Amino acid sequence: MFWGSDNHCAQAWSRQYMSAVFYGNEEQKKLALKTRDRAAARVGRPITTEVLPLGTFYLAEDYHQKYRLRSRRDLMREFQAMYPNDADFVNSTAAARVNGFLGGNGSATLLDKEIDSYGLSPEGTARLRELAKRKW
Repeated sequence: MFWGSDNHCAQAWSRQYMSAVFYGNEEQKKLALKTRDRAAARVGRPITTEVLPLGTFYLAEDYHQKYRLRSRRDLMREFQAMYPNDADFVNSTAAARVNGFLGGNGSATLLDKEIDSYGLSPEGTARLRELAKRKW
């Protein structure tokens, strides 16, 4: 799924925005390299995404968290009412799921199954359905 979700052949314009796959053990490393090489063969170009050992992980700045959701003011108003503290918003599973659907991840069936658990108003629910449908 990862290798099909982005342009992994492009060079990052900055290290902080680079694409990377992190592994925690040798089995994960082998799997990451194998799937990377398979994706490269499929697209016919080398993949520049780095495969690196997992080290200390730092969250990006708050304004980078749930980026697609943050760009939807109508939905963000609802999430800010639910999570006035930004750290709670960043850690929200509901916000992560909505952000994923806004990015084109997930299916209509999955959204239908989960949407009532996100805490959105009827208007917010309708808006999310509309926006997600554009991605499918």
